[in-house]
Amino acid sequence: METSITAPSRGSAHGDGLLGRDVSAFVPESADVPGLIEMAPAEQDVWDRAVQHLHVRDNDVHTTYAFGIAKALLEVVDGARAEIVLPAILLHDTGWSRVPEDQVLEAIAPRPRHPELVRVHEAEGARIARVVLEDLGRDPAVVDEVVDIVAGHDSRPEAMSPSDAVVKDADKLWRLTPHGLATVQRWFGLRPDQALRLVGARTHAYLHTEPARAMARALAAIASIDHSPQRRALDAQVAQ
Repeated sequence: METSITAPSRGSAHGDGLLGRDVSAFVPESADVPGLIEMAPAEQDVWDRAVQHLHVRDNDVHTTYAFGIAKALLEVVDGARAEIVLPAILLHDTGWSRVPEDQVLEAIAPRPRHPELVRVHEAEGARIARVVLEDLGRDPAVVDEVVDIVAGHDSRPEAMSPSDAVVKDADKLWRLTPHGLATVQRWFGLRPDQALRLVGARTHAYLHTEPARAMARALAAIASIDHSPQRRALDAQVAQ
């Protein structure tokens, strides 16, 4: 007599999950797991002052992801300094708050109609960064370096230092995250596969560090599988 075996569902589980028993006691503490990100008090101080300038075209959420990526890159990029990188990444896009919101996308779209606004947001962001960091009493040399990074984080093609390279790479890598791809798709009315191709063409060749290049390829590979015909077919089977 033949026995049929039904594969477990990939749907949501409730209670003790598909396993049927509680294993939460075996979950380690955050401090014992590498790669988890949170803001230290000094970083939170910058964020609290930056966030009011970031509520434009998803820059607030973008900045949190870029911050997390920057923290990860700091662990593996020699010469990059946290006291420079982290305030710079938290403040880098504050200048978009000084650009008319209805023109922001036309500054960054393919074949942009207002490319000059990229430089405007950099200059305004540099001014905001100086005010924030001086208000917090940060070292003047640190303030100057952060301001210089913010002032050219998009328009300056080369990196001035390992810290600048990490800021540039963290900013761009966000595009390949699930949030970044969904945002680009919504901004420009693209299909998921189109958003991935557009973002990939504007990211991989412009990264400055090997760890960022590896992260970009991993993120792109995951996104490719998410939208692959094989994955879609499997999801369709589950939905039946």
